[in-house]
Amino acid sequence: MPQEKVDLPSKTLIAPAILDDLPQLIQLLMELFEMEGDFEPDSDKQEEGLKLILEHPHRGRILVIRNESKIIGMVNMLFTISTAEGGLVLLLEDFIIHPMNRGQGYGKKLLTAVKEFAQQKDFKRITLLTDKISEESQNFFSKEGFQFSKMIPMRLHFS
Repeated sequence: MPQEKVDLPSKTLIAPAILDDLPQLIQLLMELFEMEGDFEPDSDKQEEGLKLILEHPHRGRILVIRNESKIIGMVNMLFTISTAEGGLVLLLEDFIIHPMNRGQGYGKKLLTAVKEFAQQKDFKRITLLTDKISEESQNFFSKEGFQFSKMIPMRLHFS
């Protein structure tokens, strides 16, 4: 992500999210989690998770795409360390463009901002999880240079 805001067509820009954005970010996450098979939408949990990032920028960043009236997309970039890569890596989560704004190039522009941020900050890799059933999102990320891993995700949940 460039240090300054990135201007897009139609008075749209990409910028870091702020705490005042929480209600719109929660709504986007509710829509995302309604589509995903692994998660249940829970606005309280979504708010707590978003605050953990927004209030602690050393953990990650949230980028948003805004138009004149609202946030139309977001992505969550979490920072971690890879011993395999010998440096910092990004874990990309919660990549969503509002359904009414899909197919207009906003996803590509948001992902470009993520790649630029990662390169500027010398991250070694970007890893993401995409829904197994969403061929559309798999195709999108493949076209943007992401490759399938030989690793498979496994989770252990605590209540």
